Amino acid sequence: MNSKYKSIGGLVALGLGAIALPNLITVPYFMHLVILALIWVILAQGQNLIQGFVGYVSIAQAGFMGIGAYFSTLLSVKLGWSVWACMALTPLFTAMVSVLVGYPSLRVKGHYFAIVTLAYNMVIFTVLMTFSSLTGGEAGISDVPRPAELNLFGKLINFEGRSSVTYYALVMLAAVLATTLCALILRSRVGRVLVSIRQNETLADSVGVSTWRYKLFAFVVSAGLAGLAGSLYAHYIGFLNPEPFGVDQSLNAILAVILGGSGTLTGPVIGAFAVVFLPEYLRIADSYRLVTYGLILVVSTIFLPRGLVPVGHQIWLRLKALVVKPHA
Repeated sequence: MNSKYKSIGGLVALGLGAIALPNLITVPYFMHLVILALIWVILAQGQNLIQGFVGYVSIAQAGFMGIGAYFSTLLSVKLGWSVWACMALTPLFTAMVSVLVGYPSLRVKGHYFAIVTLAYNMVIFTVLMTFSSLTGGEAGISDVPRPAELNLFGKLINFEGRSSVTYYALVMLAAVLATTLCALILRSRVGRVLVSIRQNETLADSVGVSTWRYKLFAFVVSAGLAGLAGSLYAHYIGFLNPEPFGVDQSLNAILAVILGGSGTLTGPVIGAFAVVFLPEYLRIADSYRLVTYGLILVVSTIFLPRGLVPVGHQIWLRLKALVVKPHA
């Protein structure tokens, strides 16, 4: 079967599961975790675009998420803008900021690019911490508003509540749109160029491809998705401080892509749920929770370098070969 249809089939299966999920979850806290995981899907899809398709590891994804979160929060809290308008404008603003970051950063390659983006994430985090008159600093900003009620075909849809099913639907829709956008890019000529850069950038340059422009495009779209994730996060949690936007969260975004399957569409979805749920299930380890979590990630990276999705696909093919015997 064509890999295109395999990816589409995997996404359809995940989509059907997402639709059925609210009816299967009875504990509100688990619904809260699912909403956070879906926000992470958007973040991870953006990370996968630059890391999985282009082959450039950016350590600034959480920083862009923070820019989006604070931009949306300040517009809604300080200026009284509609949350819906803030959510719509945030990806565009974050994308514009990323052009200023990506323009010089993408002049370097490999580990140098990773180091430059790491520095940018540290600068963003420091700015959010330092300019407390605007960002609230470590004390943060409270009472970040939720989206206003929607009147859909005469029915009022309310987005209040920590485990709100309606906010789950909103975030799921955003995650589906983010994944669809990445799929459309991958299936286009632009996507083919991005993959060619990952495979052999020197060869792509030699045949006249302006690789720098394509890399900047992927970086900007990646940052825009991170900004959208930040906006959804801020208006969901209702409280905002810089802590979730440090370098450690950028590393988690990288790990989500690696765990799920770098360069696949379903991999970031699985990886996002893993990095959100795994630490929660390891709470039983008490003080050793973070150590255990780190060991699991290290072991997974060493023994599953291609991620869970490609490995799962290989297992499925082998099982299928055992069941379906070729005709003599």
